[in-house]
Amino acid sequence: MTQKDWSSFDKLDWRRRLETFGEDDGPIIAAGPKGEIDGVCQLGELTDKGRETTLAVGQRLRHLYVDQLGFMPKIIMDADMIYLRATPMARALESLQQSFVGMYPLNTRTGSFPPPTIITRAPADETLFPNESNCRRFSQLSRAFGQRTADRWNKTTEMDYLNSLISKWMPEDSKRVAVDSHPRLSGIMDTVNSTLAHGPKTRLPAAFYDPKGREIIDKIGVEEWFSGFHESNEYRTVGIGGLVGDVVSRMVGTVERNGNDGILEVGGDVNEMGKGRGGEKRIKFGMSGCHDTTLAAVLTSLGAFEGEPWPSYTSHIAVELFRRSPSTNAETTPGRSSYNETNHTQTGASENRSFWSSLFGAAKQKAALETPSSQGVARQKVDTLSTMGKKKLDGYYVRVRYNDRVMTVPGCKAAGNHLDGDESFCTLEAFKRIADKFTPRNWKQACAANLDQPAFPARIEEAGY
Repeated sequence: MTQKDWSSFDKLDWRRRLETFGEDDGPIIAAGPKGEIDGVCQLGELTDKGRETTLAVGQRLRHLYVDQLGFMPKIIMDADMIYLRATPMARALESLQQSFVGMYPLNTRTGSFPPPTIITRAPADETLFPNESNCRRFSQLSRAFGQRTADRWNKTTEMDYLNSLISKWMPEDSKRVAVDSHPRLSGIMDTVNSTLAHGPKTRLPAAFYDPKGREIIDKIGVEEWFSGFHESNEYRTVGIGGLVGDVVSRMVGTVERNGNDGILEVGGDVNEMGKGRGGEKRIKFGMSGCHDTTLAAVLTSLGAFEGEPWPSYTSHIAVELFRRSPSTNAETTPGRSSYNETNHTQTGASENRSFWSSLFGAAKQKAALETPSSQGVARQKVDTLSTMGKKKLDGYYVRVRYNDRVMTVPGCKAAGNHLDGDESFCTLEAFKRIADKFTPRNWKQACAANLDQPAFPARIEEAGY
């Protein structure tokens, strides 16, 4: 802030240097592989390579939604048609910033462009990734599924093979590589993937990059972290159901045009909510910076991650909402009404996986608005809707793409659940019905419930139906 006018903000450019312990335990400045002392990353921060690749995601989004489809404008005077959100992790916010700039670089924003609104939450309220630290029941479940993975794999020929490759570099107090070793097998995977992204100066010994070894590590890591989303409805509910429920709510808010699309959170002047600062009454696009665990959790919960490896750096999801064109019987019009939710992942010594959404809709002006959650059918389950409520969803379709590959939700393959001739276009009603099954009515209550109950369901509760 300025010193004289506390109602406005100023900026201060500064440089950071990291301090660490020297050989005699005294302070020294940390340096990079070439002796760099400025701009050195902390563990978990976005690297220069990460900034480059997340910027490229934004450029890809601009090419698709601005240049090809004409869905988004070429030049914007503010960002209040765009819903922006990030997790509390710095890398997620930095990834979001880079991708936004990639989509709308400086020369595509007017001179009077105001600061864009970015939504964040307190860590205890965060549902943009599986929040093990702040959801007790999910922590219980994830530990149980992790232990099951350790029991299955720790004494196998596959683990023996990994030990023949890399156990010589394990610490003395945990010499054997295992799912639950120190470091954990998933931590070794993160380090291998991060160093692969940054060139020879960061590389580990060659044995860590053995193709067969990496395939084994990846397979075990995916099982440890994501099998619960495939097998347990409760796991899905407390792990990622809050986010999927928010996604569906914004899509339905788009259809109902009642403010549930996110315009209230983004719009309004200082200390106000409502329509956009440029008069916008609807959200057209959104980006949410999150993590690779978000990506795989969402896809697995929808039954669309079968056989997939761990999400690579700068991976992304698109969840698009289409409306049947009134002038045709079987065509969709993505340029007119689309919902896109993308997630790009870590690049660098840390994960920075992110997640996006784009949608359109309309909102009433603030003076006429009720609390969004009390309106419409957004958070109501399909099975409880009236005939009129279900009819509002008619003519809308949802498609999921992962790294630009079209994915099919298994529950959408049934007759009547998809666009004629294309199972990948799920009806909005069918998609919402699937999501409703693991959308928590109250996430915090669900996180505090069933703490004395078994972690595993009596039988596998398959995802995507």
